[in-house]
Amino acid sequence: MTPTDDDTGPEGDDLIAAEYVLGVLPADERLGVARRMETDRRFARLVEAWEVRLSPLADAYVETPPPDGLKTAIDRRLFSTSAAGPVRPLPARPSLWSSLAFWRALAAAAIVALLVSVAAPYFGSPRMHPEVRLVASLAADGSDVKYLAVYDAAADEVGLSHVGGKRAAGRDFQLWVIEGKNAPISMGVIPSGSTVRIEVTPDLRQKLAQGAVLAISLEPAGGSPTGQPTGPVVATGDLKNI
Repeated sequence: MTPTDDDTGPEGDDLIAAEYVLGVLPADERLGVARRMETDRRFARLVEAWEVRLSPLADAYVETPPPDGLKTAIDRRLFSTSAAGPVRPLPARPSLWSSLAFWRALAAAAIVALLVSVAAPYFGSPRMHPEVRLVASLAADGSDVKYLAVYDAAADEVGLSHVGGKRAAGRDFQLWVIEGKNAPISMGVIPSGSTVRIEVTPDLRQKLAQGAVLAISLEPAGGSPTGQPTGPVVATGDLKNI
């Protein structure tokens, strides 16, 4: 997401940290977040908290072993040398183990490996489910309600992580799918909790797979009595491939 005036407070930082863990930030913003983590300990703890919060989304998936020959291919790419031409001695250089750049690179690689281990199982194997990479950041101007949504076609469900905003007493948040100019279709009341799942019915699979808009409205307890949003729309966002 592109930072705005509403993204500078604690809840804005919370959303940015969550999007960083999910890997949905543009490359330049992701680099800026990584640099900020080096100097802003409070923000770094937010990122760590989101890694823990999102990790349950992977519980239903078993580990997938890497393809045969992957390590050999990586070793060949990293360490092979060309047979052409004489081998010239390299100039002396400081020890690798005393290099600050080496340790920074190693730390960065460790962070990337951790994020991949958290997020990759939830999104599934790219070779098996190339279309299952849809994420939406749900927010709206003038509202403090923020959610992150992940659509998993393989499991027929949308995972929702609550970032900010409280529902009023006696009211519920309700999730809707909006396709073009068609009327919203309810996906049901959003259960309470920091991370929840909502089942996707067969008639909604194609709409979600094509990247429909998700919206959240504030409704009476138990959901809209009319089948259409009756309260204000407090968050919305497009499902996008990552």
